[in-house]
Formats: sequence, C-alpha cells, structure tokens
Amino acid sequence: MRYSKEFIGETLGTFLLVLFGCGSVAVSVLFGAYQGILQIALVWGIGVTLAIYLTRHLSCAHLNPAVSVAMVIGRRMSVRKLPVYLIAQFMGAILAGLAIYLLFAPSISAYETAHAIIRGTAESAQTAKMFGEFYSSPGSSAVVSLPLAIGAETFGTFLLLLMIFALTEGCNVGRPNDALAPMFIGLTVSSVICLIAPLTQAGLNPARDFGPRLVAWATGWGNAAFPDHIGGFFYVYILGPILGGILASLFFVHVLEPAMNRSSMKCNCANDKSLKKE
Repeated sequence: MRYSKEFIGETLGTFLLVLFGCGSVAVSVLFGAYQGILQIALVWGIGVTLAIYLTRHLSCAHLNPAVSVAMVIGRRMSVRKLPVYLIAQFMGAILAGLAIYLLFAPSISAYETAHAIIRGTAESAQTAKMFGEFYSSPGSSAVVSLPLAIGAETFGTFLLLLMIFALTEGCNVGRPNDALAPMFIGLTVSSVICLIAPLTQAGLNPARDFGPRLVAWATGWGNAAFPDHIGGFFYVYILGPILGGILASLFFVHVLEPAMNRSSMKCNCANDKSLKKE
C-alpha cells in the first residue's frame, strides 16, 4: 500500500492521543479523578506529546485533520497524501473511542444507574461528553451560542496551528531543539484547552471529536451524542477547526514566514519532498 508508513503512524498516533485524552475525561466524569480543567488539559498535552514522539518518524505526526489540511494549504505536504492521513486519523480516533467504551462500559452503566440517567435521553449528555464535545456542556455555567462556539473552536485551532508552524519551521531561529518540539506542542494543547474548554470542551481536532462521538452514537446514546439538531456538531467541531487551521497556515506563510525571511538568518524551512517531484 502506498504511504503505508504514514497510514500506520497517523492511525497509531491518533489512537494514543484520543485514548489518553478522552480517557482522562472519562475517569473525571465517572470517578471524579481530576479536579478542574488544568489537570485534564495536562493529560491531553502529555498524550499529544507521547503520540508525536512515537510516530513522527512515520508520518510527521499530524494526528489531526486540521493540521493535515493546514500543511497542504501551506505546501508542507502533498495533497496526494491527504486522503490517507484523514482516513487514518478518523480510524485511530474510532478505535480509541471503542477502547474507552470497552474499558469503562460497566462503570458507565453503574454511573447511569446511580444518577438515574437513561442512555439516549437528553440527560445522558452527562456521560456522552466523555466521547464527543458539547458546546453547551451539561452542568456548565457558560452561556455559549452556536456562533460563539464556532468562533472559539476556530480561534483555538488557529493558536494551536500557529504554534505548530512556529515550533517546526526552520525559518524560526527562536524555536526549541527539534527533540523538544513535541513537548512544547503538547503544552500548547494544554494551554488552549484551559482557555477554550469552558466554552466548547475544546475539540480542536475533527477526528478526536467525530470518532468517539460515533462510538457513543452506536452504543446507545443515539441522538444524545450530538450537541443539537441544527448542525452544531458539524459547524463547531468539524468546520471550526478546519477553518482555524487554514487561517493559521495562510497567516504563517504570508505574514510570519516572510517577516522571518527578512531577518539576517537564512530560512531553511523544509517542505515536503514529494512536492519537489510534482
């Protein structure tokens, strides 16, 4: 299979990222294991860091459709690879959602019984949020409209992608050593989650949201796995991150990179080798 190592890398890396991240939400909901957003955000960041270290030699560790689309827009990856990356990312996220459900299914049932929650009803969003995000989060005091939720996800993903470009491009002489870049990307994820999660649970990644949400839909939550009936799931957690990634790519390529190139240090940004062959 062409691009087999990229497929393996993106599937495995996205699986690991979602397993640790959504797993931290699950143990927080079911067992009260974490007290506050910061602790969950740090687990997400650690999961991202470990996933990048594990797979970046295989696929450059995008692990997020928004990242892959942004890299294509910025000509850091050939568009020919994009379908492979997207399929692998969504597959990895679905597998992680299944793993979380299998691990915690008895505990979820016990939690539902203890709190008189009937799976599939609107109240069952309290447990469905372990899988997919809700921009009107159950029990949250935040007032979030659909436009605000879209804007929050777009802005959060914009910040994440901007830092990914800044941490991995050779033209930024102020970036840390390549060996440390995954750690700083993970810290960026944690920081953005702390900012955005009170509003939307901070998806920032269409695969991370849709994969586990699909598992919830298929295992009894049904329509309760979706935040509303007016397309909010798609606009907030799919379109928003993709738009944020595209905006970050255009901003970096057309604004920041030229500014960095005008410095006294030579820019040696390495584009995808496959682009040079086309």
